[in-house]
Amino acid sequence: MRSSTAITAKGRTARPLIFLCAVVLTGITRAQNPALDTSEKRFLDAPTTTKHAVIMTGPAVGDDNAARFRQWSLSLYDILTRDYGYSSETITLLYDDGKDDFTGGDRVDGACSREGIEFALERLAEHVKTGDQITLFLIGHGSGAEEEAKFNIVGPDLTGVQFASLLDRFHQQDMIVINTTSASFGFSSSLSSVGRVVISSTRSSSERYDPVFAGYFIEALDQRNGDRDKNKRVSMLEAFVYAKANVELWYEEQDRLASEHSGLDDNGDALFSLDPAIDIADGRLAEIAYIDSLIEEGEKLSTEGLALKSRIQDLERSVIVLRGKKAEYLEAEYWQQMEDLLVNLALSTARFNAEFKPTSSVQESADESNESQSTLDR
Repeated sequence: MRSSTAITAKGRTARPLIFLCAVVLTGITRAQNPALDTSEKRFLDAPTTTKHAVIMTGPAVGDDNAARFRQWSLSLYDILTRDYGYSSETITLLYDDGKDDFTGGDRVDGACSREGIEFALERLAEHVKTGDQITLFLIGHGSGAEEEAKFNIVGPDLTGVQFASLLDRFHQQDMIVINTTSASFGFSSSLSSVGRVVISSTRSSSERYDPVFAGYFIEALDQRNGDRDKNKRVSMLEAFVYAKANVELWYEEQDRLASEHSGLDDNGDALFSLDPAIDIADGRLAEIAYIDSLIEEGEKLSTEGLALKSRIQDLERSVIVLRGKKAEYLEAEYWQQMEDLLVNLALSTARFNAEFKPTSSVQESADESNESQSTLDR
């Protein structure tokens, strides 16, 4: 896999100044589309929200694919636990035939079979509550087209229609599906639903060669490489854009015609956008869909600190949502609301840094903000 240096974000501490500049400048330069908006009630990160992940890795054809699928699965598992606040209690790994006799096999919870998937989702349904978030990662091979499109698993393959029926029970939870298999489009289309973010590594069932999209999507999450607005978080839109750009670069460097074109759908119309953004049909929901838990590894926050951090994230989310609805407001009204949000965000961030972050982290964040401001001034 090519090095990530081409499109890797630098710096991992919170940078509120950069975030404010990014969201405002983007709002100025884009004419907004008042499309159907479900963002108001979706992906509301609250202190009570629990985020779950299910990684489903099907059997591989060939040793190279087997090694690649294993690496992706274990890397993703470790990144979620290290960087995003997950644990073995909130991650389920269904891997091939369920055997765990390999290095890292202790992470495996069961087989990626029809029975294993049904059991895992039934168990998950027993534990989730209203407002929780579920992210599903599909790694492996796919086949077929339209309603017959399948995810290749151990035993009889699973069609997109069958898989969608297994997800119907989660209508009170926010859901993200990242389907990285070959010929993933038809399967992914069956999963489209209002309020759900669905990412497909291919745009057509004819794109049957094994994609490299999964590796770069995972790379976007790793150390938050995909963080474009420097808010120390990676939205699903940011991860998608990062992976897509790096896939294109990979094919250019290989001097090969691209055999995969990823797409994203988050408005429930099953029409996947190849270049999603907040001002077109797809992208608005994905931009506020984050997979990180509120509490980071090693972070010990009081109830007050946790509530304040949740408020900061809610304010950031409100800025993004308002930016996406700019066309629905009079100019003066829009900027008044935006100013109120940005001022509250700046004050809340300053208070959190002063009261709940170690001194070294606060100074580092301030230094980076000053450096960024100097760059902008130039």
